[in-house]
Amino acid sequence: MKLVIAATGASGTIYLQRLLEQIDCRAHEVHLVMSAHAQLVAKQELEDFKIPPRVSQHPENDLNVPFVSGSARFDAMVIVPCSMATLGRIASGSSDSALLRAADVFLKERRKLILVPRETPWNLIHARNAVTLLEAGAIVLPAIPSFYSRPDSVTAIVDTVVWRILDQIGLSSPSAYRWGSDAAKPSRKP
Repeated sequence: MKLVIAATGASGTIYLQRLLEQIDCRAHEVHLVMSAHAQLVAKQELEDFKIPPRVSQHPENDLNVPFVSGSARFDAMVIVPCSMATLGRIASGSSDSALLRAADVFLKERRKLILVPRETPWNLIHARNAVTLLEAGAIVLPAIPSFYSRPDSVTAIVDTVVWRILDQIGLSSPSAYRWGSDAAKPSRKP
């Protein structure tokens, strides 16, 4: 698969870190775009944010990257975390950066675009922007963890969201907890 992973300045860099760690970059072509504010938030939230060696990193304003053209074939784009400002810009059709242009291309070409907002609560403008994007074909996947697997660490909680992102891309995680599966027994910590 050819994937575009992007991040904007919302809190939640750990979701990006865990997603990058769980994609096999030897088997899949991964391009990363981080807004300037996302880079600042990454430094603030994670002591040691790491980009896997096979990930191609691009500046947010480089409009010469291949994924900003509809003629370049890519399978999916994930924006994690996705700020509400970015969600609103995409909903309005703004394309003034590589990140926004790529999202616009994925929508117009009917390719998979997954937006992972972490912000809560939403106001009516946020909700209307999300509806606009859903109607345009995007997947809005708020960073809401599940607790079926009885996660016992922050990383385990984060992974419940990352597994959902991977499922939407079409890259299942073998360690994902699956409801009703005999192989997936939740831990029983007191």
